Amino acid sequence: MNKKLLSVPMMAALMASCAGGDDDSASKRPNVIVILCDDLGYGDVSAYGSTTISTPNVDSLAHGGVCFNNAYSSSATSTPSRYALMTGMYPWKNERAKILNGDAPLIIDPEGYTLPKMMKNAGYVTGAIGKWHLGMGEGNVDWNSTISPGAKEVGFDYSCVIAATVDRVPTVYIENGEVVGREADDPIFVDYVNKFDDEPNALDNPELVRMQWSNGHNQAVINGIPRIGYMKGGKKARWIDEDMADYFVDKVKTFLNDNKDKPFFLYYGLHQPHVPRTPHQRFVGATTMGPRGDAIAELDWCVGELMAELRRLDLLENTIIVFSSDNGPVLDDGYADQAVELIGNHQMCGGLRGGKYSLYDGGTHIPLFVYWKNHIKPTTSNALVCQMDLVNTLAALVDQPVRPELDSKAMLDVFFGKSQKGRDELVLEAAGRLCYRKGDWALIPPYDGPKFMETEYGNLDDFGLFNLSVDRGQQNNVAEQNPEKLEEMKSDMHKAVQNYYNAVK
Repeated sequence: MNKKLLSVPMMAALMASCAGGDDDSASKRPNVIVILCDDLGYGDVSAYGSTTISTPNVDSLAHGGVCFNNAYSSSATSTPSRYALMTGMYPWKNERAKILNGDAPLIIDPEGYTLPKMMKNAGYVTGAIGKWHLGMGEGNVDWNSTISPGAKEVGFDYSCVIAATVDRVPTVYIENGEVVGREADDPIFVDYVNKFDDEPNALDNPELVRMQWSNGHNQAVINGIPRIGYMKGGKKARWIDEDMADYFVDKVKTFLNDNKDKPFFLYYGLHQPHVPRTPHQRFVGATTMGPRGDAIAELDWCVGELMAELRRLDLLENTIIVFSSDNGPVLDDGYADQAVELIGNHQMCGGLRGGKYSLYDGGTHIPLFVYWKNHIKPTTSNALVCQMDLVNTLAALVDQPVRPELDSKAMLDVFFGKSQKGRDELVLEAAGRLCYRKGDWALIPPYDGPKFMETEYGNLDDFGLFNLSVDRGQQNNVAEQNPEKLEEMKSDMHKAVQNYYNAVK
């Protein structure tokens, strides 16, 4: 992008032009909120045409802003895609960017460049609320003292988060590096290998389990829910699963009120619809799909509460909202919660193949909307974009240097709906395996391994080449019919990954 476009006067002019006219608020630095859902599929949002789950608050962002049809997370799993969002770098370049347990050390270099640090440098107050899953501390975390490094060292002035996923211990909130509600006489211990003999676990105490596990979730039992990992102590600090949405909504509202007179950047990591799906009682039965569908209804309520508070504080017209999901969806992800049995006609991937963990498009092709009331004209975009592009794109917005050494691309006009020219190519990752997007084409190299749960993992015996313009569901491997295109895609991917894991032979 031309550096002249980054000056404050020109930025204000761009904002005014997006609004279709002059506006005193256009000269103010806009607040930025990134809402990142957990395992929400492209087809789980009714804005993309689903008639089986209603998401009116999320839809208002899609219909009132730029609705992307061709947006991707960098990875088909949580930690890697969040790493890319925060750093602007492909996660497969960091061997530690894999699904983390709750006691894992921070995988982002505290001295490195990050999205929140960039926003702080631009004069923004920064906050992280909700799911974290990027590690904390340096290993062997002491949950009974200040935990560092963490969100603060990454660039957040304020944070209130859960360490990993809702199905992993420790089941506590961590605010500004401190476990909320911890007590000196009930210290917290976490172990992912050895159980605590005096603490219940799902295998030895099945009578305490109120949500049955289907695979892998059979260790500590907390609130009647079996988890991954073992935990001892911190009885009064443990969260109540059904109250988590309300808890974080209250934290979001407090952050907005505390910083309403300053430019702020908020990262809001929703935990829905990740397992265990435990929506508040007022959402139980909101859909016909059981806990997973009801969790999506609760997610939509969270968005509505955020929007209502921005409106009440008269901040909506000076706040850019980016809504997305960390990766594709999954039904059975460790609990027998009837997600498979009650799916009915709902297409959680919106007709795409695969889902979470998969190299097929459903693993990383996610919902993405950019909303800015009265500044961005409602439009639909087919531009190829990735979440990690937010780093350099927002840098361009707030007059910070665009960093060409990052994998993030600065595409302010694309994210504001003024251009349809997105990325030329994109390398995508799923559990250490890579695939490649360029134009209308997708390439999946051959990999050994099983299919995983109900999701088609994308482990092919030979190269898979798919023309997404005519085969959106990737049902037809056309590698044999297009040998020249196959060799071109293999060569391009080879250059893009620089022989990483010898993904392309």
